[in-house]
Amino acid sequence: MRKSRILTHDRFRGPPSASPAAPSTLRELLLVREIVHAFLHADRPNDVFQFAIERVSPMVGASFACIYLIDGVAETMRLAATFNWPEPHRPWLSEYRVRLGFGPSGEAAAERRVIEVHDVFADKDLEDWQEVAQEMGFRSLVALPLQTAKGVIGTATFYYAGTGAPTPETRGLLRIVADQMAATAEKAALIDELRRANVSLRESNEALENEFRAALAARHTQEDLLASVARDIRSPLTSVLGYLNIVRQELSGPLTEGQRADLSLAHEASAQVLGVVDDMLDLTSLRRGTLDVVAEEFDPRLAVTDAVTSVQGRPESVELRVQLSGEDTLVPLMRSDREKVGRILSRLLANAYKFTAHGAVTIGVECRGDRAAFVVQDTGIGISRDAQQAVFEESRPDFSLRETGGRGLGLVLSRRLARLLGGDIFIDSAPGEGSTFTVELPLELNRGDARE
Repeated sequence: MRKSRILTHDRFRGPPSASPAAPSTLRELLLVREIVHAFLHADRPNDVFQFAIERVSPMVGASFACIYLIDGVAETMRLAATFNWPEPHRPWLSEYRVRLGFGPSGEAAAERRVIEVHDVFADKDLEDWQEVAQEMGFRSLVALPLQTAKGVIGTATFYYAGTGAPTPETRGLLRIVADQMAATAEKAALIDELRRANVSLRESNEALENEFRAALAARHTQEDLLASVARDIRSPLTSVLGYLNIVRQELSGPLTEGQRADLSLAHEASAQVLGVVDDMLDLTSLRRGTLDVVAEEFDPRLAVTDAVTSVQGRPESVELRVQLSGEDTLVPLMRSDREKVGRILSRLLANAYKFTAHGAVTIGVECRGDRAAFVVQDTGIGISRDAQQAVFEESRPDFSLRETGGRGLGLVLSRRLARLLGGDIFIDSAPGEGSTFTVELPLELNRGDARE
């Protein structure tokens, strides 16, 4: 079978600006309905064309029809759908490519206009087409460009067994078919693109979930190792502190002044290491949600006393001031975890000692309605406004924010413990003006108020 040559003769073109006669409203509606039906029942964009052409071709009287789509950025079109095409020629058509500008279908797409061939056998110049037409059984055809807002996407070509120009009604119906097919296919392509995007998003989400689970498992393994090491260190370290206390009490014999000083330094360093171990264990328990809360009734002023008596390391140039509201009167009792409240205040007090070289550190408590407000205030170096939130972030335990060293867990743990007890910690500070940490806790612990 020979390939066709370019159709350039004006007699094979439909009038570019001719207005079709008014088509039958009923047939219009039926055509649109069939195309919409194809859209609703298609799973892929190409299915829209196949379903649509199978339904509308008989309605416009075509013997057979085909749809070609522009193949990406290439200058060719590939076969996308056929109706009633002769069986022997289907393998050939499935491999055939139509060049833009060549043949009726190629010209219709390239020139964005309807191309009509009224009688293939009426002109000897169409000898190549006559052979094709005789083999396949058609005498006339109409090729219509499929246009969308983004441009031409291909051509719909209808073949007829008879000759002659289409009626104005048929021209109008064919134009409706082409327009509706193009618009519907564009919508189907958008839906297909959305479907693929959803699949890709779902796969990405699954991959992220897998990575999250792997990271979570790795974190749990790390926490298990950290907790195990911390417990292994804590036991002998506690024994070391015990032996140091025995020696400091001179139960094994008198000590020189130099020995006492050395023992004090050793005891202080060991206590600091034990504090790090305790912080690590507390943080692991808080992460896992396994830290127990033991509620008891107590005077909130006792938590302040607990902190004052347990924290060492106050510089000699720093005065400690203890302010307890209602010292001469009864204050509301607090029902919470006294030991954890004391640990919060101990960490804040130790932090104040660490960052205050001169002046005073003040600790106190005041009951305000149904809440207790514990305050730890210092005259130290202070914290800039930009850095104030960062001191509570576990991911940024950088105490260079206050221009000195630190293990970076004290404030993180303090806030998490305060939130575990249904409260929070607030900071008011400025560089060179000291810092005020306020711990607000409910007088009556309600675990429903606890938050991370």
